[in-house]
Amino acid sequence: MKTLIVYYHPHEGSFCSAIRDAVEAGLHKGGHECKTIDLDKAGFDPVMREKDLAAFVAAGRMGEDGLDGVDPIVLRFMKKLRWAERIMMIFPIWWMTMPAMVKGFIDKVIFPGIVYKMENGRLVSQLSSLKDIIVITTMNTPSDVYKDIFGNSLEGSLIKGTFNQIGIHDTRWISLNMVKQVGDEKRWLWLDEIEKEFAAS
Repeated sequence: MKTLIVYYHPHEGSFCSAIRDAVEAGLHKGGHECKTIDLDKAGFDPVMREKDLAAFVAAGRMGEDGLDGVDPIVLRFMKKLRWAERIMMIFPIWWMTMPAMVKGFIDKVIFPGIVYKMENGRLVSQLSSLKDIIVITTMNTPSDVYKDIFGNSLEGSLIKGTFNQIGIHDTRWISLNMVKQVGDEKRWLWLDEIEKEFAAS
Protein backbone atom coordinates (compact mmCIF):
# COMPACT_ATOMS: atom_id res chain seq x y z
CA MET A 1 0.00 0.00 0.00
CA LYS A 2 1.23 3.49 -0.85
CA THR A 3 1.34 5.27 2.49
CA LEU A 4 1.92 8.97 3.07
CA ILE A 5 2.96 9.98 6.58
CA VAL A 6 2.27 13.59 7.53
CA TYR A 7 4.41 14.15 10.61
CA TYR A 8 4.93 17.05 12.98
CA HIS A 9 6.96 17.53 16.11
CA PRO A 10 9.70 20.16 16.45
CA HIS A 11 11.95 17.94 18.61
CA GLU A 12 13.58 14.99 16.85
CA GLY A 13 13.95 13.08 20.13
CA SER A 14 10.24 13.21 20.95
CA PHE A 15 8.00 10.20 21.41
CA CYS A 16 6.20 11.28 18.24
CA SER A 17 9.46 10.82 16.34
CA ALA A 18 9.75 7.31 17.80
CA ILE A 19 6.20 6.58 16.62
CA ARG A 20 7.08 7.82 13.14
CA ASP A 21 10.14 5.56 13.10
CA ALA A 22 8.07 2.57 14.24
CA VAL A 23 5.45 3.20 11.55
CA GLU A 24 8.10 3.55 8.85
CA ALA A 25 9.88 0.39 10.03
CA GLY A 26 6.63 -1.57 10.00
CA LEU A 27 5.65 -0.34 6.56
CA HIS A 28 9.05 -1.25 5.12
CA LYS A 29 8.90 -4.71 6.71
CA GLY A 30 5.46 -5.19 5.20
CA GLY A 31 6.69 -4.26 1.73
CA HIS A 32 4.67 -1.05 1.53
CA GLU A 33 5.73 2.10 -0.28
CA CYS A 34 6.14 4.99 2.13
CA LYS A 35 6.71 8.72 1.81
CA THR A 36 7.00 11.08 4.78
CA ILE A 37 6.23 14.78 4.96
CA ASP A 38 8.03 16.31 7.95
CA LEU A 39 6.23 19.63 8.32
CA ASP A 40 8.93 21.12 10.53
CA LYS A 41 11.77 20.27 8.15
CA ALA A 42 9.95 20.97 4.89
CA GLY A 43 10.06 24.76 5.25
CA PHE A 44 6.25 24.85 5.34
CA ASP A 45 4.60 28.14 6.31
CA PRO A 46 1.34 27.23 8.08
CA VAL A 47 -0.14 30.73 7.97
CA MET A 48 -3.00 31.25 5.50
CA ARG A 49 -2.09 34.53 3.82
CA GLU A 50 -4.11 36.62 1.37
CA LYS A 51 -2.61 34.99 -1.73
CA ASP A 52 -3.26 31.54 -0.26
CA LEU A 53 -6.89 32.36 0.39
CA ALA A 54 -7.26 33.73 -3.14
CA ALA A 55 -5.87 30.47 -4.53
CA PHE A 56 -8.21 28.47 -2.26
CA VAL A 57 -11.21 30.30 -3.72
CA ALA A 58 -9.90 30.05 -7.30
CA ALA A 59 -9.22 26.32 -7.00
CA GLY A 60 -12.79 25.80 -5.87
CA ARG A 61 -13.95 27.35 -9.16
CA MET A 62 -11.25 26.19 -11.58
CA GLY A 63 -9.45 23.22 -10.03
CA GLU A 64 -5.76 23.07 -10.90
CA ASP A 65 -6.09 26.13 -13.14
CA GLY A 66 -6.67 28.16 -9.98
CA LEU A 67 -3.36 27.23 -8.37
CA ASP A 68 -1.22 29.99 -9.89
CA GLY A 69 0.99 31.53 -7.24
CA VAL A 70 0.54 28.72 -4.71
CA ASP A 71 3.61 27.91 -2.61
CA PRO A 72 5.59 25.15 -4.43
CA ILE A 73 5.85 23.28 -1.11
CA VAL A 74 2.07 23.14 -0.91
CA LEU A 75 1.85 21.91 -4.51
CA ARG A 76 4.26 19.09 -3.67
CA PHE A 77 2.13 18.17 -0.66
CA MET A 78 -1.00 18.06 -2.84
CA LYS A 79 0.75 15.78 -5.33
CA LYS A 80 1.68 13.39 -2.53
CA LEU A 81 -1.90 13.33 -1.23
CA ARG A 82 -3.06 12.23 -4.68
CA TRP A 83 -0.41 9.51 -4.75
CA ALA A 84 -1.40 8.00 -1.41
CA GLU A 85 -3.63 5.01 -0.80
CA ARG A 86 -3.34 5.59 2.94
CA ILE A 87 -2.60 8.82 4.77
CA MET A 88 -1.19 8.68 8.29
CA MET A 89 -0.88 11.76 10.47
CA ILE A 90 1.38 11.71 13.53
CA PHE A 91 1.54 14.67 15.93
CA PRO A 92 1.14 15.72 19.58
CA ILE A 93 -2.01 17.18 21.10
CA TRP A 94 -1.25 20.64 22.47
CA TRP A 95 -3.85 22.62 24.42
CA MET A 96 -6.38 19.92 23.55
CA THR A 97 -6.05 20.20 19.79
CA MET A 98 -3.63 19.89 16.89
CA PRO A 99 -0.53 22.14 16.75
CA ALA A 100 -0.65 25.21 14.50
CA MET A 101 1.62 23.53 11.94
CA VAL A 102 -0.88 20.69 11.48
CA LYS A 103 -3.84 23.07 11.35
CA GLY A 104 -1.96 25.05 8.70
CA PHE A 105 -1.53 21.87 6.65
CA ILE A 106 -5.29 21.34 6.74
CA ASP A 107 -6.01 24.98 5.88
CA LYS A 108 -3.50 25.33 3.05
CA VAL A 109 -3.36 21.88 1.46
CA ILE A 110 -6.92 20.51 1.72
CA PHE A 111 -8.17 22.60 -1.21
CA PRO A 112 -11.56 22.51 -2.93
CA GLY A 113 -11.25 21.49 -6.55
CA ILE A 114 -8.11 19.53 -5.70
CA VAL A 115 -8.75 17.36 -2.64
CA TYR A 116 -12.55 17.56 -2.59
CA LYS A 117 -15.44 19.01 -4.57
CA MET A 118 -19.12 19.81 -4.23
CA GLU A 119 -21.33 17.21 -5.90
CA ASN A 120 -25.13 17.00 -5.65
CA GLY A 121 -25.15 19.32 -2.68
CA ARG A 122 -22.47 17.53 -0.65
CA LEU A 123 -18.70 17.44 -0.43
CA VAL A 124 -16.95 14.41 -1.93
CA SER A 125 -13.29 13.41 -1.94
CA GLN A 126 -11.25 13.76 -5.12
CA LEU A 127 -8.43 11.61 -3.77
CA SER A 128 -9.30 8.67 -6.00
CA SER A 129 -6.50 6.41 -4.75
CA LEU A 130 -7.17 6.99 -1.05
CA LYS A 131 -8.53 4.07 0.96
CA ASP A 132 -8.24 5.35 4.53
CA ILE A 133 -6.72 7.85 6.96
CA ILE A 134 -5.13 6.95 10.28
CA VAL A 135 -4.27 9.61 12.87
CA ILE A 136 -1.85 8.84 15.72
CA THR A 137 -1.54 11.40 18.51
CA THR A 138 0.19 11.73 21.86
CA MET A 139 -1.05 13.66 24.88
CA ASN A 140 -0.65 13.88 28.63
CA THR A 141 -4.35 13.98 29.40
CA PRO A 142 -6.37 10.90 30.43
CA SER A 143 -8.67 9.64 27.68
CA ASP A 144 -11.87 10.05 29.70
CA VAL A 145 -10.94 13.60 30.73
CA TYR A 146 -10.17 14.53 27.12
CA LYS A 147 -13.53 13.18 25.98
CA ASP A 148 -15.79 14.17 28.87
CA ILE A 149 -14.29 17.48 29.99
CA PHE A 150 -12.72 18.81 26.80
CA GLY A 151 -15.28 17.47 24.35
CA ASN A 152 -12.99 15.20 22.33
CA SER A 153 -12.06 18.27 20.33
CA LEU A 154 -9.71 16.61 17.84
CA GLU A 155 -12.38 14.18 16.73
CA GLY A 156 -14.77 17.07 16.18
CA SER A 157 -12.36 19.31 14.30
CA LEU A 158 -10.21 16.85 12.31
CA ILE A 159 -11.96 13.49 11.98
CA LYS A 160 -15.59 14.61 11.69
CA GLY A 161 -15.17 18.29 10.88
CA THR A 162 -12.58 17.81 8.13
CA PHE A 163 -12.14 14.26 6.82
CA ASN A 164 -15.72 13.02 7.19
CA GLN A 165 -17.08 16.32 5.94
CA ILE A 166 -15.13 16.08 2.66
CA GLY A 167 -16.29 12.52 2.05
CA ILE A 168 -13.48 10.49 3.67
CA HIS A 169 -15.23 8.19 6.13
CA ASP A 170 -12.76 5.33 6.55
CA THR A 171 -10.83 6.99 9.35
CA ARG A 172 -9.19 5.78 12.54
CA TRP A 173 -7.71 7.70 15.46
CA ILE A 174 -5.09 6.07 17.71
CA SER A 175 -4.73 8.21 20.84
CA LEU A 176 -1.76 7.47 23.10
CA ASN A 177 -2.56 9.11 26.41
CA MET A 178 -0.53 10.00 29.51
CA VAL A 179 2.69 9.53 27.53
CA LYS A 180 4.99 11.09 30.13
CA GLN A 181 3.43 9.21 33.03
CA VAL A 182 3.17 5.63 31.76
CA GLY A 183 6.89 4.77 31.86
CA ASP A 184 9.36 3.31 29.41
CA GLU A 185 7.95 -0.22 29.42
CA LYS A 186 4.52 0.96 28.25
CA ARG A 187 6.00 3.30 25.67
CA TRP A 188 8.17 0.50 24.22
CA LEU A 189 5.10 -1.75 24.12
CA TRP A 190 3.18 0.88 22.16
CA LEU A 191 6.02 1.21 19.66
CA ASP A 192 6.29 -2.55 19.23
CA GLU A 193 2.54 -2.87 18.67
CA ILE A 194 2.57 -0.05 16.13
CA GLU A 195 5.46 -1.50 14.16
CA LYS A 196 3.85 -4.95 14.07
CA GLU A 197 0.45 -3.60 13.06
CA PHE A 198 1.72 -1.68 10.07
CA ALA A 199 4.02 -4.48 8.98
CA ALA A 200 0.94 -6.69 8.78
CA SER A 201 -1.59 -4.22 7.36
